[in-house]
Amino acid sequence: MRDVAVIGIGITKFGELWWQNLRELYVEAALKAIKDAGVDHLDSMYVGCMTSGLFCAQEHLGSLMADYLGQKHLPAYRIESACASGGLAFRLGYIEVASGMSDIVLVGGVEKMLTGADATFALASAADQEYEAFHGNTFPGLYAMIAKAHMTKYGTTREQMAAVAVKSHDNGSKNPNAQFPLKISKEMVLNATPVADPLGLFDCSPVSDGAAAVILCPVELAKKYTDTIIKVIGSGAATSTIALHQRDDITFLDAVYQAGKRAYEVAGLKPEDIDFAEVHDCFTIAEICCIEALGFCEVGQGGPFSEAGNTALDGKVPINTSGGLKSKGHPVGATGVAQIVELVEQLRGSAGERQVKNAKRGLAQNMGGSGGSSVVHILEVQ
Repeated sequence: MRDVAVIGIGITKFGELWWQNLRELYVEAALKAIKDAGVDHLDSMYVGCMTSGLFCAQEHLGSLMADYLGQKHLPAYRIESACASGGLAFRLGYIEVASGMSDIVLVGGVEKMLTGADATFALASAADQEYEAFHGNTFPGLYAMIAKAHMTKYGTTREQMAAVAVKSHDNGSKNPNAQFPLKISKEMVLNATPVADPLGLFDCSPVSDGAAAVILCPVELAKKYTDTIIKVIGSGAATSTIALHQRDDITFLDAVYQAGKRAYEVAGLKPEDIDFAEVHDCFTIAEICCIEALGFCEVGQGGPFSEAGNTALDGKVPINTSGGLKSKGHPVGATGVAQIVELVEQLRGSAGERQVKNAKRGLAQNMGGSGGSSVVHILEVQ
């Protein structure tokens, strides 16, 4: 297996992009990544996307995106793993380069969610249709159940979950691509419109349009394009039961734990070796559960750990420096690739006001559904 580097990144603005369609979003991000890398050809490409068929009535994305990128005859693949589609697309692109099958691979993620289609129905396709969606449960409802269980078992409070949202919006206010780049207060979170008790409006990520893309190549070839080598040193993926009722403990995201464990093992690292992380905060309780499963704090202590400021930009382990799904936005197929974009910007030292000091290693964790799948990557600047 060859060592793999990320040599180019591109991202669109996230938000209500009514003037851009699915293909235009993907091509915008892809062209930015190609220009950033300085490559003159591609060997293959991946498209991470969850629900283009439901939102846009468009499948066959490999052909569509290669066509509109001007890459006729290019091997191109659409990857779906619910909200982890982008992260899994990155993993498969990484494996293709590492195996020696290809040298220059484009990995993109995209979602066009604001189309007039029923977003609740489309997103619920990532849950268990017979045992969850059929009975009226939605993802806010599922994560509300996780939150209630976590509060009961560990004493986690609404104030602690609010601290997650406040921190993420503070970071997002420094991100020009964020959908909601505004600071909020704890009182705003606690007094927001209820969505699914105990979660309110500011505990939930938004419906978003957007795309992100990266270029991968072998480390040896990367030296031709850049003096700053960002190497993929760890990768892990895992699944769990799709339905909450089948889990032994709904407060612990075992797919996140297993994916993280495998990535740490590949990298030869421990959680304390990570300088910062992008985790899947589709809801505030999700970030709390993810940092516990990844070993950044003790299980059950994610709430107090966050409230104490440990996850802030200047904290023990900065979490979601981009603003996360909560502030930056969550065009589901793009999210996992956008996390990699943030890692690369931080490791290059080009993240501006949200730059983490002395960032050498970053972790990205992308999750599907209520934790039915997860993928983790660790990147390091050489």
